Amino acid sequence: MIARAHTPLGDVVLRRRDEDTGPVDELVVNGVFAMDSFEVASELALADAASAAEGSAPGRVLVGGLGLGYTAARLLDNGAAAVRVVELAAPLVEWALARITPQLGRVADDPRTELVVDDIVNVIEADPGSWEAILLDVDNGPSFLIHDENARVYSTDFLATCLSRLTPGGRLVIWCEQASPDLEITLRRLTGQVELILVPVSREGRSFDYALYRAVPS
Repeated sequence: MIARAHTPLGDVVLRRRDEDTGPVDELVVNGVFAMDSFEVASELALADAASAAEGSAPGRVLVGGLGLGYTAARLLDNGAAAVRVVELAAPLVEWALARITPQLGRVADDPRTELVVDDIVNVIEADPGSWEAILLDVDNGPSFLIHDENARVYSTDFLATCLSRLTPGGRLVIWCEQASPDLEITLRRLTGQVELILVPVSREGRSFDYALYRAVPS
């Protein structure tokens, strides 16, 4: 184990295991596996979906959820002008600032990064600023919540607010553990420009798809 902390929403645990390819960092939240550094294809795809076109810089990006830092790092690699990461679990931000893993340290060290301890819902509702992209990766999606209160992240009212905070042509991208028809219906009620991006992954001998929903304001 690398680190463990108690929070009002449950324990946050960062641990390291050995694989044939080398050490792997693993994040567990409230007793539920959140992610590891062995398979990060969907975290990278989430960052790539922030760009208006392949190879273009994503501009100013607001990210809900720090995780192990792979999405934020990819945004920086893709030339983002600024990346504000809002993370509810204070220990994760503290560990990043302490450079507890090379990836988290890399994100914290970049001058374009702002790390904020807060609830992404509160931040977006209170901040009338505009962004080229808003990325939401705060839970497993509406069909398998780690924290029940995160259901509001996928509500019509909040998603409408997210879309209103985007610049013209901006992108709202939502990470889900699996495709969510209900979420897609909600987004299509708000805008006619909704895209489902499936990210194939393999883990422990199983192959399946993570899902990204990308919506552009009408």
